Amino acid sequence: MSKKKFKQIPKFKNEDEEREFWATHDTTDYVDWKNDGKIVEFPNLKMSTETISLRMTKSLLDRIKAEANKRDMPYQSLIKYYLQERIDKELRKN
Repeated sequence: MSKKKFKQIPKFKNEDEEREFWATHDTTDYVDWKNDGKIVEFPNLKMSTETISLRMTKSLLDRIKAEANKRDMPYQSLIKYYLQERIDKELRKN
């Protein structure tokens, strides 16, 4: 019984290019979905991010910056941490 030879997945310049590719190609030509129970890792996978604008009072931002400084981390990272923590808490309630 011969093993199927899979095509090489091309390198993509961006997510739109990759999305276009997979919309017109069959994954079974490129990926062995019967991986014998092996865990597959994607070491170069990066989470998509989106820039937003968020208005808040200067006093709140100053408090966030002070707390971030105590933790030796960027204040934007602390805001993301707080938001993620709260969303996780809300989802656990449901």
